Amino acid sequence: MGTYNVGIVGFGWAAGAHLKSFTELPEFEPVAIMTRSELDPGRIKAEYGVDVRVYNDFDAIINDENIDIIDICTPHPCHAEQVIKAADAGKHLIIEKPVALNFKDMKKMLEAVERNKTMTSVCFEVRFISVAKAMKSIIQEGQIGDVYYAECDYFHGIGPWYKQFDWNVKKDIGGSSLLTAGCHALDLLLWLTDFEVEEVFSYSTRNPNKVFKAYEYDSTSVTLLKFKGNKIIGKVASVIDCMQPYVFNMNMVGSHGSIKNNLFYSKKIEGLNGWSILDVQLVDSGDVAHHPYREQFAYFAKCIDSGQESHNSLGNTFETHRVIFAADKSAKTGKPVKLSEFKV
Repeated sequence: MGTYNVGIVGFGWAAGAHLKSFTELPEFEPVAIMTRSELDPGRIKAEYGVDVRVYNDFDAIINDENIDIIDICTPHPCHAEQVIKAADAGKHLIIEKPVALNFKDMKKMLEAVERNKTMTSVCFEVRFISVAKAMKSIIQEGQIGDVYYAECDYFHGIGPWYKQFDWNVKKDIGGSSLLTAGCHALDLLLWLTDFEVEEVFSYSTRNPNKVFKAYEYDSTSVTLLKFKGNKIIGKVASVIDCMQPYVFNMNMVGSHGSIKNNLFYSKKIEGLNGWSILDVQLVDSGDVAHHPYREQFAYFAKCIDSGQESHNSLGNTFETHRVIFAADKSAKTGKPVKLSEFKV
């Protein structure tokens, strides 16, 4: 198994959690950080125990021949250009979500990655939490029969008390409720069901509380999903302006049973009289320190070693973003939107 040298681009909240994860994994060696702010390498050594070079120029870090992987942790609008340039420079990529704020940029990024045969890992890390992996396994093994209704909902009050609030409220950076945060719920629903979306219908609104007035876009949305074949429907709520503790709701309803978060029931298993509790970690925190980056990155190293595309690659998460762009268009126009409008 190889050891991969990593250069982190952008050094905010998420990047700190990435760096900590890299230091805990023998497969990775963080060797450089690119940031436009002043950063003392001594501080990184003291806090994380690693020696890094500090760059203030993106071209410099992607031209560093000692770096194998570029980890994109910059603001959302920067991702497209940086991903394309890093792929063209021959680097593998880890990309924080959302990877792009519009469909045109998303397509250009995918073209660059495919052109350069770049290995990628998109930070839809919820896929790597044990409750998600257990649900995926239960569904694949047919324990609840055929899934015909699926919902995943994201409730997280991102207000002035939260670190990302100042930039998250801006339309040209946050994008939409789904893009900036609710994408985790939508991505998980699509990954668990593994069905192709045909059409979406989305409504949006916002909390009238004055503390959320700074948002330049509707900070709550609900999206209905119609899948191809008309055999399954789904729903995703993205509420980033709620006044409540963090909630990530998952509910998969099948022909012979259901899974609701850590609760499981199946008519296929004799003797079950009610819900059984799964011994799993729930998605119960929005703090990046609690995100399963270690599991995501360890899996990515194995993918690079084997040359096999990761299930959370840019190509494999392209559909998640495509559905989001369709949902945001639906919320804006008040009409259902077919995914065929966003041609690959």
